[in-house]
Amino acid sequence: MTMTREELLFDTFVMLSDTLVEDFDLVEVLSLLSERCVKLFDAEAAGVMLVGAGGVLQLLASSSERMRLLELFELQRDEGPCKDCYRSGEPVGAVDLEEAGERWPTFAAEALRAGFRAVHALPLRVRSDTIGTLSLFRHTVGTLSEVDLRAARALAHVATVCILQHRPRGDPQLLASQVQQALNIRIVIEQAKGVLAERSKVNMEEAFLLLRRYARDHNQRLNQVAQDLIEGILPATALGTPSRPASQPAGD
Repeated sequence: MTMTREELLFDTFVMLSDTLVEDFDLVEVLSLLSERCVKLFDAEAAGVMLVGAGGVLQLLASSSERMRLLELFELQRDEGPCKDCYRSGEPVGAVDLEEAGERWPTFAAEALRAGFRAVHALPLRVRSDTIGTLSLFRHTVGTLSEVDLRAARALAHVATVCILQHRPRGDPQLLASQVQQALNIRIVIEQAKGVLAERSKVNMEEAFLLLRRYARDHNQRLNQVAQDLIEGILPATALGTPSRPASQPAGD
Protein backbone atom coordinates (compact mmCIF):
# COMPACT_ATOMS: atom_id res chain seq x y z
CA MET A 1 0.00 0.00 0.00
CA THR A 2 1.35 3.41 -0.98
CA MET A 3 1.97 5.74 1.94
CA THR A 4 0.67 9.29 1.98
CA ARG A 5 3.19 12.14 2.17
CA GLU A 6 2.52 12.55 5.90
CA GLU A 7 2.95 8.83 6.53
CA LEU A 8 6.19 8.80 4.54
CA LEU A 9 7.49 11.77 6.55
CA PHE A 10 6.61 10.09 9.85
CA ASP A 11 8.22 6.85 8.66
CA THR A 12 11.41 8.72 7.77
CA PHE A 13 11.60 10.24 11.25
CA VAL A 14 11.10 6.78 12.75
CA MET A 15 13.82 5.36 10.48
CA LEU A 16 16.25 8.03 11.65
CA SER A 17 15.23 7.63 15.30
CA ASP A 18 15.89 3.89 15.16
CA THR A 19 19.58 4.63 14.72
CA LEU A 20 19.61 6.11 18.22
CA VAL A 21 19.12 2.70 19.80
CA GLU A 22 20.86 0.31 17.41
CA ASP A 23 23.90 0.01 15.19
CA PHE A 24 23.41 1.33 11.67
CA ASP A 25 25.06 1.61 8.27
CA LEU A 26 25.79 5.32 7.77
CA VAL A 27 25.83 5.12 3.97
CA GLU A 28 22.56 3.19 3.88
CA VAL A 29 20.80 5.62 6.23
CA LEU A 30 21.99 8.71 4.35
CA SER A 31 21.12 7.14 0.98
CA LEU A 32 17.61 6.44 2.22
CA LEU A 33 17.37 9.99 3.58
CA SER A 34 18.30 11.37 0.15
CA GLU A 35 15.76 9.14 -1.56
CA ARG A 36 13.02 10.12 0.88
CA CYS A 37 13.72 13.83 0.43
CA VAL A 38 13.05 13.49 -3.30
CA LYS A 39 9.75 11.73 -2.58
CA LEU A 40 8.70 14.14 0.16
CA PHE A 41 9.64 17.51 -1.24
CA ASP A 42 9.32 19.44 -4.49
CA ALA A 43 12.84 18.47 -5.58
CA GLU A 44 14.26 16.14 -8.20
CA ALA A 45 17.52 15.22 -6.45
CA ALA A 46 19.06 15.25 -2.99
CA GLY A 47 22.45 14.56 -1.46
CA VAL A 48 24.30 14.50 1.85
CA MET A 49 27.84 15.63 2.60
CA LEU A 50 29.66 15.16 5.92
CA VAL A 51 32.88 16.68 7.14
CA GLY A 52 35.78 14.28 7.43
CA ALA A 53 39.40 14.46 8.50
CA GLY A 54 40.95 17.91 8.27
CA GLY A 55 37.56 19.59 8.03
CA VAL A 56 37.10 18.47 4.40
CA LEU A 57 33.56 17.81 3.15
CA GLN A 58 32.93 14.38 1.65
CA LEU A 59 29.98 13.18 -0.40
CA LEU A 60 28.36 10.16 1.26
CA ALA A 61 24.95 9.86 -0.40
CA SER A 62 23.05 11.07 -3.44
CA SER A 63 19.68 10.22 -4.93
CA SER A 64 20.95 9.87 -8.51
CA GLU A 65 24.12 9.42 -10.52
CA ARG A 66 23.75 12.86 -12.10
CA MET A 67 23.45 14.39 -8.65
CA ARG A 68 26.52 12.49 -7.42
CA LEU A 69 28.67 13.74 -10.28
CA LEU A 70 27.54 17.34 -9.73
CA GLU A 71 28.29 17.18 -6.00
CA LEU A 72 31.73 15.71 -6.68
CA PHE A 73 32.33 18.57 -9.13
CA GLU A 74 31.38 21.05 -6.40
CA LEU A 75 33.86 19.50 -3.99
CA GLN A 76 36.64 19.43 -6.57
CA ARG A 77 36.14 23.09 -7.47
CA ASP A 78 35.62 24.15 -3.84
CA GLU A 79 32.68 26.27 -4.94
CA GLY A 80 28.93 25.97 -4.56
CA PRO A 81 25.96 26.05 -2.18
CA CYS A 82 27.02 23.10 -0.01
CA LYS A 83 30.46 24.57 0.61
CA ASP A 84 28.95 27.95 1.53
CA CYS A 85 26.30 26.31 3.70
CA TYR A 86 28.86 24.31 5.66
CA ARG A 87 31.15 27.29 6.16
CA SER A 88 28.34 29.56 7.39
CA GLY A 89 26.24 26.98 9.21
CA GLU A 90 23.18 28.59 7.60
CA PRO A 91 20.84 27.59 4.74
CA VAL A 92 22.10 28.65 1.30
CA GLY A 93 20.20 28.55 -1.95
CA ALA A 94 19.53 29.90 -5.39
CA VAL A 95 16.01 30.08 -6.80
CA ASP A 96 17.42 30.49 -10.32
CA LEU A 97 20.86 29.11 -11.11
CA GLU A 98 20.87 31.15 -14.34
CA GLU A 99 21.40 34.17 -12.08
CA ALA A 100 24.01 32.53 -9.83
CA GLY A 101 26.93 32.72 -12.26
CA GLU A 102 28.63 35.56 -10.44
CA ARG A 103 28.33 33.78 -7.11
CA TRP A 104 29.34 30.30 -8.32
CA PRO A 105 30.70 30.69 -11.86
CA THR A 106 31.80 27.10 -12.51
CA PHE A 107 29.26 25.31 -10.30
CA ALA A 108 26.22 27.16 -11.65
CA ALA A 109 27.21 26.39 -15.23
CA GLU A 110 27.77 22.70 -14.43
CA ALA A 111 24.46 22.45 -12.53
CA LEU A 112 22.59 23.97 -15.47
CA ARG A 113 24.26 21.50 -17.84
CA ALA A 114 23.06 18.70 -15.56
CA GLY A 115 19.50 19.99 -15.89
CA PHE A 116 19.08 21.67 -12.50
CA ARG A 117 17.64 25.16 -12.19
CA ALA A 118 17.41 25.78 -8.43
CA VAL A 119 19.06 24.53 -5.24
CA HIS A 120 18.68 24.58 -1.46
CA ALA A 121 21.51 23.53 0.87
CA LEU A 122 20.63 22.99 4.55
CA PRO A 123 23.19 22.58 7.34
CA LEU A 124 23.42 19.38 9.33
CA ARG A 125 23.77 21.27 12.57
CA VAL A 126 23.03 20.96 16.28
CA ARG A 127 23.49 24.26 18.11
CA SER A 128 26.90 25.52 16.93
CA ASP A 129 28.11 22.13 15.71
CA THR A 130 27.84 21.85 11.90
CA ILE A 131 28.88 18.46 10.52
CA GLY A 132 27.71 18.63 6.90
CA THR A 133 24.90 19.55 4.53
CA LEU A 134 21.70 18.24 3.01
CA SER A 135 21.13 19.56 -0.52
CA LEU A 136 17.94 19.61 -2.58
CA PHE A 137 18.00 20.33 -6.32
CA ARG A 138 15.08 21.28 -8.56
CA HIS A 139 14.60 21.08 -12.32
CA THR A 140 12.46 24.22 -12.28
CA VAL A 141 13.12 27.78 -11.14
CA GLY A 142 11.70 28.70 -7.75
CA THR A 143 11.91 27.97 -4.05
CA LEU A 144 10.55 25.18 -1.92
CA SER A 145 7.43 25.97 0.05
CA GLU A 146 7.87 27.06 3.66
CA VAL A 147 6.29 23.78 4.78
CA ASP A 148 8.79 21.75 2.73
CA LEU A 149 11.72 23.81 4.01
CA ARG A 150 10.65 23.40 7.65
CA ALA A 151 10.22 19.64 7.22
CA ALA A 152 13.58 19.32 5.44
CA ARG A 153 15.30 21.30 8.20
CA ALA A 154 13.70 19.03 10.81
CA LEU A 155 14.98 15.93 8.99
CA ALA A 156 18.44 17.47 8.74
CA HIS A 157 18.40 18.22 12.47
CA VAL A 158 17.32 14.70 13.47
CA ALA A 159 19.86 13.17 11.09
CA THR A 160 22.60 15.25 12.72
CA VAL A 161 21.62 14.08 16.21
CA CYS A 162 21.62 10.47 15.02
CA ILE A 163 25.05 10.77 13.42
CA LEU A 164 26.54 12.41 16.50
CA GLN A 165 25.03 9.97 18.98
CA HIS A 166 28.14 7.78 19.17
CA ARG A 167 30.58 10.65 19.45
CA PRO A 168 31.74 11.38 22.99
CA ARG A 169 31.42 15.06 23.79
CA GLY A 170 34.54 16.92 22.71
CA ASP A 171 35.89 14.13 20.50
CA PRO A 172 35.66 15.32 16.87
CA GLN A 173 38.05 12.57 15.74
CA LEU A 174 35.35 9.91 16.09
CA LEU A 175 33.14 11.66 13.54
CA ALA A 176 36.08 11.85 11.13
CA SER A 177 36.61 8.12 11.67
CA GLN A 178 32.93 7.43 10.98
CA VAL A 179 33.11 9.43 7.78
CA GLN A 180 36.27 7.63 6.64
CA GLN A 181 34.67 4.25 7.27
CA ALA A 182 31.61 5.37 5.32
CA LEU A 183 33.82 6.56 2.46
CA ASN A 184 35.53 3.17 2.36
CA ILE A 185 32.11 1.52 2.16
CA ARG A 186 31.09 3.99 -0.55
CA ILE A 187 34.13 2.98 -2.62
CA VAL A 188 33.14 -0.69 -2.40
CA ILE A 189 29.55 0.16 -3.40
CA GLU A 190 30.75 2.22 -6.39
CA GLN A 191 32.94 -0.69 -7.51
CA ALA A 192 30.01 -3.07 -7.19
CA LYS A 193 27.78 -0.70 -9.16
CA GLY A 194 30.31 -0.75 -11.98
CA VAL A 195 30.54 -4.55 -11.94
CA LEU A 196 26.76 -4.94 -11.93
CA ALA A 197 26.23 -2.29 -14.60
CA GLU A 198 28.65 -4.09 -16.91
CA ARG A 199 27.38 -7.60 -16.26
CA SER A 200 23.65 -6.86 -16.23
CA LYS A 201 23.70 -4.11 -18.89
CA VAL A 202 22.06 -1.48 -16.66
CA ASN A 203 23.13 2.07 -15.84
CA MET A 204 24.85 3.03 -12.58
CA GLU A 205 21.73 4.30 -10.87
CA GLU A 206 19.79 1.15 -11.68
CA ALA A 207 22.72 -0.93 -10.43
CA PHE A 208 22.54 0.84 -7.07
CA LEU A 209 18.78 0.24 -6.86
CA LEU A 210 19.33 -3.47 -7.50
CA LEU A 211 22.06 -3.70 -4.85
CA ARG A 212 19.93 -1.93 -2.26
CA ARG A 213 16.79 -3.94 -3.09
CA TYR A 214 18.69 -7.21 -2.67
CA ALA A 215 20.18 -6.05 0.64
CA ARG A 216 16.77 -5.10 2.03
CA ASP A 217 15.00 -8.21 0.74
CA HIS A 218 17.64 -10.44 2.32
CA ASN A 219 18.17 -8.35 5.48
CA GLN A 220 21.85 -7.81 4.71
CA ARG A 221 24.15 -4.82 4.92
CA LEU A 222 24.51 -2.99 1.61
CA ASN A 223 28.30 -3.03 1.79
CA GLN A 224 28.36 -6.80 2.36
CA VAL A 225 26.16 -7.40 -0.69
CA ALA A 226 28.50 -5.14 -2.70
CA GLN A 227 31.59 -6.98 -1.45
CA ASP A 228 30.06 -10.39 -2.22
CA LEU A 229 29.27 -9.25 -5.75
CA ILE A 230 32.81 -7.98 -6.35
CA GLU A 231 34.35 -11.22 -5.03
CA GLY A 232 32.04 -13.39 -7.13
CA ILE A 233 30.29 -14.92 -4.12
CA LEU A 234 27.02 -13.34 -5.27
CA PRO A 235 26.25 -13.66 -9.00
CA ALA A 236 24.88 -10.61 -10.79
CA THR A 237 21.89 -12.65 -11.95
CA ALA A 238 20.78 -13.07 -8.33
CA LEU A 239 20.02 -9.36 -8.10
CA GLY A 240 17.35 -9.51 -10.79
CA THR A 241 16.39 -6.64 -13.08
CA PRO A 242 15.21 -3.06 -12.44
CA SER A 243 11.54 -2.75 -11.47
CA ARG A 244 11.21 0.48 -13.48
CA PRO A 245 12.06 1.51 -17.05
CA ALA A 246 15.71 2.17 -17.80
CA SER A 247 16.79 5.78 -17.39
CA GLN A 248 19.53 7.77 -19.02
CA PRO A 249 22.97 6.18 -18.63
CA ALA A 250 24.42 8.82 -16.32
CA GLY A 251 21.43 10.58 -14.90
CA ASP A 252 18.12 10.25 -13.15
